[in-house]
Order: sequence, then structure tokens, then C-alpha cells
Amino acid sequence: MALTNIIAGFVVSTITITVILICRKLFSKQLSAKWQYNLWFLLFIALTLPFIPKQLFHIENQFHFHQSNKSGDASMSTATGNHSISANDMQDFIIPVNHLNLKFLNVGVASVWIAGMVVVALLFLHAAVKLRKIQRTTTVLSNKDLLQLFERCKRHLHISKPLIVGESSLVKSPMTFGLLRTYVVLPVHLDERMSMKDIEYIFMHELHHYKYKDIVTNYVMVIFQILYWFHPLVWIAFQKMRLDREIACDIAVLNSLDEQCHAEYGNAIINFAVISSQSKDFALANQFNGPKKQMKKRIEKIASFTTESKWMKLKSITIFTLIGVLVASQIPFISAMATTEDHYNFTSKNTVYEDLSAYFDEFDGSFVFYDMQADQYRIYNEDKSTLRVSPDSTYKIYSALIGLESDVITSDHSTMKWNGKNYPYESWNRDQNLSSAMRHSVSWYFQELSERIPRETIQAYLQQMDYGNKDLSGGSDFWLESSLKISPVEQVQLLVAFFTNQFGFGDSNIQTVKNSLIVEEDDGYRLSGKTGTGNVNGKNSNGWFIGYVEDRDNTYFFATTIQNDDNSLGSKAAEITLSILKDKGIY
Repeated sequence: MALTNIIAGFVVSTITITVILICRKLFSKQLSAKWQYNLWFLLFIALTLPFIPKQLFHIENQFHFHQSNKSGDASMSTATGNHSISANDMQDFIIPVNHLNLKFLNVGVASVWIAGMVVVALLFLHAAVKLRKIQRTTTVLSNKDLLQLFERCKRHLHISKPLIVGESSLVKSPMTFGLLRTYVVLPVHLDERMSMKDIEYIFMHELHHYKYKDIVTNYVMVIFQILYWFHPLVWIAFQKMRLDREIACDIAVLNSLDEQCHAEYGNAIINFAVISSQSKDFALANQFNGPKKQMKKRIEKIASFTTESKWMKLKSITIFTLIGVLVASQIPFISAMATTEDHYNFTSKNTVYEDLSAYFDEFDGSFVFYDMQADQYRIYNEDKSTLRVSPDSTYKIYSALIGLESDVITSDHSTMKWNGKNYPYESWNRDQNLSSAMRHSVSWYFQELSERIPRETIQAYLQQMDYGNKDLSGGSDFWLESSLKISPVEQVQLLVAFFTNQFGFGDSNIQTVKNSLIVEEDDGYRLSGKTGTGNVNGKNSNGWFIGYVEDRDNTYFFATTIQNDDNSLGSKAAEITLSILKDKGIY
């Protein structure tokens, strides 16, 4: 799902960065330096959202009850399964549709994205190698006064963990780096160029970076820069975040010092800027020095420093919370974008999940079974059972029902004249009534039926029936590998509602459609069902068989869906279904 992840990440990060930048400008006087910096952590959340597994966006699905599979099939019928019907009796009537092959587009985009990540990761790896070289060339400080000063600064900030403090000829600016072993490294002979007081302030600054886990933050920023290498706003945002971090660190140092020391701290930064040249940027390290423009802003903030009041803190937290709510409000968009695989939220207290993979062979699919008398679902492949895909010809059940309810056709007058067009199936090339059109899955009949019904009427009926995603935006053939989608679980639920007429439709209309779905009647058992095959760009990639079995005492509903690159035919789904029903002793 690289393409949708990238699009979702781009949109959400763009919105979040734009909002943060605007708020920093509009509320610069209401936000303290600390909270201006904290705003950027909301960007971390926004950048993470597109990569959160989609199941977590539907966390309520994780809590439905899984009944033990040890209950067996005791409540099921003990039919012998000796029926004459077979999957071969169900001919596949297929109307191919042509779509842009997004699979290749997705692969192409993913390839470019991964290639870009590799290049950027290598650049950061090169920087890490340089940092490693600095680590190897770092020698422990020989000046005992500096070592003692460093320990005093640690105690002042309540830092007890051992840190390595040294100097290296490869650094031009004091820096702090290292996750497992943290180094605070100074340029060589710094004690000869700066006073002990100035170096104390440098130590305080670097130790504040350590105290506030800025080293960890560096690694997180690098990960996101690798993932979002293509997004210039992310790079700009992190550049501003690093400046805000330095300012926040400066303010934290000032808060830890007596007021009379504030000017001295600012002078220490100026003194170092005067004697040093600009150092190279190391993404995984925190550096005391920086570009002249950055240093100027830091000095200005230090010069205008005032202790954060309770009112300022309250305003800062309020603004932070509001922006946090905005970031959280993008979760529904992420949930939709993170997958074109729309899942239905299914919960049932009486559900058994079974392993029926042996029946599906090379197919990726699902089987959903509902025992009306026991009020129990038995499901194979939990994830696929709630995945919405095109209903294809199984929608014709409800197309017929809508046509009857709209009085476009009636049980006695449902014949439509053949339009004279030569179709690939001989059974289509004649006048059709509802029964023959359903039996031979005559697509032109149902296309004509839909055209005779106003689109808003169809939409209203789909809302009333709660049919899948109810999306008719895909044109006149919205049910053929287009916008309308439904999951196997919903197919079964709809069949139950249809069979018991929970829609409140005319009983005669329900019965007319039921009659058109009968596949076989034998010895007190009746099998009713409808196949469907989705053909995209000449490949049969989606197969359905849905229906129900009635016996003398009970009714069992089922929906089987299969997918693969080709050969996913409705007749194959029917073959799998009949094998399962036979082995369960249902039919």
C-alpha cells in the first residue's frame, strides 16, 4: 500500500506543518519557547499515522468474542449431501471491464520511494561514519579543572549517568551524541581560548540536550527524513525544529541559572561564535554552534528572556492541545487513505473462526456461514470476511428487488426486449424476463433495469437496505468492479434480512426474487444462490457465490469470495462452497 501511504503522509504532513507554522507566527507572544518546540512533536504523530496498521484504526474489531471451535457442528443438519447440482451447472457469464492497472503504478511509486530512501539513508550513514570517526579520535580531557566543572554541572542538573567528556581535533563546535554511550565533545584547546565560566555555560547547554533526550529526537527526525525524503516541507520543518530546540535549550539553561548570570550566558554564545568557524551539520548530534542567522535568533531570544508565567504556560498548553486535536482529527482521513481495502466493522458474540484453507487452494478468499436456528456465524479468514470488494453479479438480487419495489417491473410483467446487440452468450441474445435474466446473469437486462430507475431512488433503497458502502459514483455499471463494494459478512447479513423481509418490502416482491434464485430442490432441501465474477483487463480476479440452503427445520446462509490474478470465477467459488456445505452435512 505504498502509494496510499505516501499520498496520505504527504497530505497529513503538509496540513500539520502548515498549521504549526501559522500558529507559531500568529501566537508567537502566547507560546513560550518550550511549547513552540513541543509543537513539532505533533508533527511526529502526523508523520507516523499513515504507517500505523489499519487494524488499529478499527480497534473495536479487536474485542469481539471468539467462541471456542470445540463446539463442533452439532447444531447442523445431517443431510447426506447426495444432490445432483454441481459447480459445473453454474456457467460463468462475464462482462469484462477495463481499469487503469494501479498495481503497476503502485509498484513503480514504491520502487522510486524505496530507492530515494536508500539514497538518503546512505547519506545519513555517511554522516554517522564521520561521527564515529569523531568518537574514535576523542580523547579524555586532560584539564582536571574542566573535568570537575563538568561533574558540577551534571550534579546541578541532577544527571547521574556516566557521560564521556573529551575533545577532538575533528570538531569545531561542542557537540553531544551517542545513544548507548553519550559523548560530550569539545574542540581541542578550547580552555585556552575561552574562560572557565564560558565553558561552564557550554557544558550546561550540552547537558540540557542530554537531559531532555534530544539525542533520541535526532534519530527519530532522521527516520522521518528518510521516509519523507520527497517532501521539502518536512525538511524545512525539521530545520526550524532544530532551531526551536536550541532556543528551548537556551531558555532551559537560563531557567537553571541565577538572573545575574543570564547576560553572561548570552555573552558566552557570542564569544564562541566570534572565535569559531561554522561547523558542518551532523544530523545525529546536537551542536552548540550554528549558522549566523540561527545564532542571531538565539541571542535575541536570550536578550528578551522572561520567566514563563502561569498564564503563559496555560495559553501555551491550550494552543498545543488545539493543534493536537487538529492532528487527531485527521485520523478518519488516514483510515480512509491508508487502505483502499474498506473493511466492514463486524461484531458478533456468537462467532466461530475456522481454518478452511484446504478448500481454497491457490485462492485468497473467505467463507462466511450463518446458522439461523443457532444464531451462529462460522467464518474462514477473518480479515477477508470483512473486506469490501465489488459484488459483481451478486448485486443483481437487489437490483431485481429495487426494480420490483419501484414498479419498473412486476412479477407478472418483467420481460424486456432484446436490444439486438450480439452478446458472447447465446442465452443473452433473446428477450428476457426476471427469471431467465437471473438464471443466465444477463447483464444487459439489469443495466436496462437500473437505467429505468432514477439514481436517487436506487441510492435511497441501498441506504434502506444498508448495502455495503452504498457508493454509486462508478457510473452505470457501479456494481461491476467499480465503486459499489460489499464484504462477505454483509452479504450474509443482507441475505438474512432479505429472506426474512426485514426491509419491509412487498412480500410478493421478495418471493418473486426468491423464486428466481432457486438453483435446486431435492428431498426437502432447497439451494438458492447467485454467482458473480469480476473480470478486470481480461483477468478473472474476483469470484462470488452467495445464497442459502433451506431444509425442513432450518435455513443456512453463506457467502464465498475468492481472489487471485486470474481464474477467480463464480463457478469456482460455487465449487468451493458446495464442497464445504457437503462436508458440513448441510447440502
